[in-house]
Amino acid sequence: MSTSLSPLLAPLFSSAAMRAVCDDTAYLQHMLDFEAALARAEATVGVIPATAAAPIADACKAERFDCGALAESASQSGNLAIPLVKALTAAVAKADANAARYVHWGATSQDVMDTATMLGLRAAIDVSLKDLDRAIAGFAKLAKQHRDTPMVARTWLQHALPMPFGLKLAEYAAALHRSRTRLKRLREETLALQFGGAAGTLAALGDQGLVVAEKLAAELKLRLPEAPWHSHRDRIAEAASVFAILTGSCGKIARDVSLMMQTDVAEAFEPSGEGRGGSSTMPHKRNPVAAATALAAAGMAPNLAATIFAAQVQEHERSAGPWHAEWPTLPTLLLVTSGALAAILDIAEGLEVDTERMRANLDATRGLIMAEAVTFALAEKIGKSDAHRLVETASRNAIAGKQHLRDILTDDPRVTAHLGAEKIAKLFEPMAYQGVSQMLIDRLLASLDESYGD
Repeated sequence: MSTSLSPLLAPLFSSAAMRAVCDDTAYLQHMLDFEAALARAEATVGVIPATAAAPIADACKAERFDCGALAESASQSGNLAIPLVKALTAAVAKADANAARYVHWGATSQDVMDTATMLGLRAAIDVSLKDLDRAIAGFAKLAKQHRDTPMVARTWLQHALPMPFGLKLAEYAAALHRSRTRLKRLREETLALQFGGAAGTLAALGDQGLVVAEKLAAELKLRLPEAPWHSHRDRIAEAASVFAILTGSCGKIARDVSLMMQTDVAEAFEPSGEGRGGSSTMPHKRNPVAAATALAAAGMAPNLAATIFAAQVQEHERSAGPWHAEWPTLPTLLLVTSGALAAILDIAEGLEVDTERMRANLDATRGLIMAEAVTFALAEKIGKSDAHRLVETASRNAIAGKQHLRDILTDDPRVTAHLGAEKIAKLFEPMAYQGVSQMLIDRLLASLDESYGD
């Protein structure tokens, strides 16, 4: 289906696999798959002659149709299905005039297009799951490798406490895995056949409507819904939300990576390569290009999803306008999601980590990052409020005098009366103050239902 990504920009914002899924010819083939399956289903139950199914199915090959001509005709008819059915009928008539009488029997344009959308979504989910599996495995493997690598945990963009880098990486893997679960549930429970005829009653098929619908759903391997859903778009909205959430998770990871790549931080980097991340004028630059793609997608996805959400408000049994807004919007969302995911996959499988710089950054504040550890150790002796005031004063003095907090505390008799020099020194070991981080890493990795990262 036509999208807002131009051929010039599409490779920057989408994966090749998803571009193939969202290609005009692929969408056209999904529409024709519906028509072929409809003919087979109706022939099976005797609604149309048994001899009509094969000639119709034989003609349902996208490469035989002129996409440009169909697009021009659609601008007059209001949707793509009307000129496609006309062209398909003509194509079948060339081989079997009698079979041509039964093309699109009892269906309506929206049945064709909505079911094609469902088939496209299924293909998009399958493509996404492949990339997700690799990205999850990549981050899980990194989490295991770096579970004992200390780094700065940052809140409000400021140094907060020490943490193992493996915890951050395990959180990435688990967040992506949750999107994997949503996608699998979407594929198994939400994707459904659309087949209702002109007004959702299947009146043209008499009392055979549900029998045909059952056969048609089986042919296409889609769920048979309780009833047609022409103007109830919650299924499409749910799909949009799942892809938008995935894009947001990719954006969060990309934001972290772009910040860790800052020259002043320099803790972790996207994979490097010839010509990658360079500048047109500054030969030394190493820009976070994959992160930028994911961040751009994360900026677009919520607005694309919002368009789909707005399109839920449809009038009566079939709508004019809101349904149409879905056509270019949903595939564009799929494309930018694929671009974000491809970028994160690239990072997951090629992240470069500078453990020495991580340790150096822990020491950048001259021990201030361990102030909470000291406070709680001292609080056991003198109470939390007094301990907080004492360490807060010591921290201000350390900043003013450009001294290490450990030295300030070691020289303060109010502290040494309760904590010896050896105890104070141990309190400034970052990985001695990580709480239950190792247990959290294990829990996050255990939440992955595959053997990722082995």
